[in-house]
Amino acid sequence: MWEDDIEAASRRRFAWLAGLVAAAFVVGGWYWYSHKTAPVAEPAPAPVQAPPPEPAPQISHPIASDGGEASALPALNDSDQLAHDSLAGVLGRDPVEQFLVPQNVIRHVVVTVDNLARKKLAVDLRPIKPTPGTMVVATQGDITTIGNDNYARYAPLMRVVAATDPKALAVVYQHLYPLFQQAYEDLGYPGKYFNDRLVEVIDSMLQAPEINTPVAVVQPKVFYEFADPELEARPAGQKLLIRMGPANERALKAKLRDFRAEIVKQK
Repeated sequence: MWEDDIEAASRRRFAWLAGLVAAAFVVGGWYWYSHKTAPVAEPAPAPVQAPPPEPAPQISHPIASDGGEASALPALNDSDQLAHDSLAGVLGRDPVEQFLVPQNVIRHVVVTVDNLARKKLAVDLRPIKPTPGTMVVATQGDITTIGNDNYARYAPLMRVVAATDPKALAVVYQHLYPLFQQAYEDLGYPGKYFNDRLVEVIDSMLQAPEINTPVAVVQPKVFYEFADPELEARPAGQKLLIRMGPANERALKAKLRDFRAEIVKQK
C-alpha cells in the first residue's frame, strides 16, 4: 500500500512537470512566431526639410545697364586710371588733379558715402583732398562761433560743384556702377545694393538744417564740435554741410537733388 502511494505521487509530479514543459514550449513558440511574422515596425524618420531659400535682395533704386559689359571694366584694384579719366571728362582735368585723391578712388568714394550717414567720417579714406587751412572761428566773451571767413575756404570746391552737370556725372556713375557695387560688397555688405545706400545718404544730407545765425562751437580736445548737442549728434554728412555755411549748403543740396533724380529714375 505504501509503495502504491509513492508510485502515484511520482506519476502526479511527472505529469505536472510534463505539463509545465509543454506550456513553456507553447508560450515560447507563440512568442517566436508572433515576432517572426509581425515584427515591430521602427518609426519612420521624419523627412529632412531643406531650409527655405534666401530671399532675393530687395532693390529699391536699380541702376540699369549702360549697354556695356561689366567684364569690359578693369578689375576694381586696377580702376583708378579709368575713374580719374571718367571724372576728368565731367569735371575737367585741372579740378580732378586739384581735389581728387588718386589712389583707391572708387573704394574711397564708397566708404565715404557709407560714412556720411553715420556719426563720423574716416578721414584717411576720403576721396577728396582736405580743405586747406583750419576752421576759422570768432570769439566774443565766452562764446565761440564758426566765423564767416571760414565759409570762404570752400569757395574753390564750390566752383567745381557749381560747374558740374549732374546728368553727365550720373552717366559716369552708371557706367562704373559694377565697380561701385563690388566695392560696397567688399566693405561688408554682401547682397546689399550700393545705389540704394547712396540714395539713402543723399536723403539724410538733405535733412541738414540751414542755420543762418552764428553756429556756436566748443573745443574739448583737438577738434571743434558743435556746442548744441542736437547738432553734434547729427550724421557726419549733415554736420559737414552746416560747417560749410548756409549759402554753400544750399548750392550743394541743389546739386544733390538733381543727381538723386538721375539715379532713381531707372525702373
